[in-house]
Amino acid sequence: MSVNIAPFNSEAEEAILGAFINNNENINKVGDYLLPEHFYVEINKKIYALIQKLISNGHPATYLTVKSCFRDESNMGQIEEYLVDITSKAQLLSDVISLGRIIYDSYIKRQLIQISQDVAVRASKSSINESGQECLEEAEQMLFNLASRGNTENRCISLSRAVFNTVEHIKILKHSGISVAGVSTGFIALDRITGGLQNSDLIILAARPSMGKTALAVNIGYNAAKSFSRDPKNDKSVVIFSLEMSTEQVVTRIISTLTNIASSELRKGSFLNGEEMSRVTSVTATVKDIPLFIDDTASPTISAIRTKARRMSRQYNLGLIVVDYLQLVRGSTEYSNRVNEIGEISQGLKAIAKELNIPVIALSQLSRAVESRDDKRPQLSDLRESGNIEQDADVVMFLYREEYYLSRSLGPEAHTENTDYQKKLSFVKNTADLIISKHRNGPTDTIQLFFDGATTRFENLAKDLEGNASYDR
Repeated sequence: MSVNIAPFNSEAEEAILGAFINNNENINKVGDYLLPEHFYVEINKKIYALIQKLISNGHPATYLTVKSCFRDESNMGQIEEYLVDITSKAQLLSDVISLGRIIYDSYIKRQLIQISQDVAVRASKSSINESGQECLEEAEQMLFNLASRGNTENRCISLSRAVFNTVEHIKILKHSGISVAGVSTGFIALDRITGGLQNSDLIILAARPSMGKTALAVNIGYNAAKSFSRDPKNDKSVVIFSLEMSTEQVVTRIISTLTNIASSELRKGSFLNGEEMSRVTSVTATVKDIPLFIDDTASPTISAIRTKARRMSRQYNLGLIVVDYLQLVRGSTEYSNRVNEIGEISQGLKAIAKELNIPVIALSQLSRAVESRDDKRPQLSDLRESGNIEQDADVVMFLYREEYYLSRSLGPEAHTENTDYQKKLSFVKNTADLIISKHRNGPTDTIQLFFDGATTRFENLAKDLEGNASYDR
């Protein structure tokens, strides 16, 4: 019968503790990640905790000072002998970094064993109210927490090295002729201001209902995936987490945009003529190599999105994530305060962007306060349950369509009789303002885009001399 023994290395633990006592400077080589709980032997945990405490309080951690901390222990004699033994053996020791990695690696393996046992027990005893999917998400959350708690990789680099790396990156961009350093949105003015969507950025796209924020996000997602497919050196992909619309509804919008056939006509289907049906059929070939994925799981938790994103990143090398929309994501636990829950979600999305080193676009609703003002252009204070949203976001963009409000400002009869109204309406018809209100690493500005409501299509905007909007592909 085999006996399961938890992985540990007592020799490494003893050697590193002796090295710390003999030379307190050694702790600086591993102290940023190595914790007392990473040690397996109980006395070693206590000794390391005491060494850390002494040094943090400005005292030397020597054989005598560490021994004095155990003066009230009943087995003081044994501890004294143990301290003498580990310090004498470590006299010539120098490779503290390797020892720290061995200890931490053993700890990770022990935790993996513990998590697998906990998951097995939970899965076997789970109640009828807890689904297998919930057990899976909990297991993945525990693994994520374990992966996040410590890392032996040193990410601290000198200014000179960081500057050298950045200058080299700028040189590459210069010689390649690439004007967009980040992920291209397909919209010239937006890419010019932002340099493309930047890695590790959380971008909030917010608007009141009917402004077209989902349409714009889908357009950006498709454009980004299309740009990835055009670059033979780029194997990245895009995923849209569509929490409100089904995959079929999202795809219908994409087909509408590509074929210039109204979404309402596509939904009816039978009213399409032969030429229109031919256009629809041709979309299959158009999107064949577009690396865009859609997940329409309803009301996922932020931990579920994180797990899926990490999995998809391994499988498909994600280059952009779109979440539609933030308020439909659930926190990892039950919250009595919705603002705190939204705070966890926005922080979680930012954490995903940083971990995967890709931009994340999250759509957000705006509060009804917008509707009560004469000027209905959104402001940062209008972010619904804003809490941490504004704080966590690197970019906050608002979508505003004056045409929407203007067309509802007068009765149907007045529309044809009021010439001033008609002039105003013609000037803003098929236009949308994309207001960049926060840009952590660049300027703020307002961009005008062309918008066709029937096909939910956004395009680069060009206006003629009389102010009429047209689009420029």
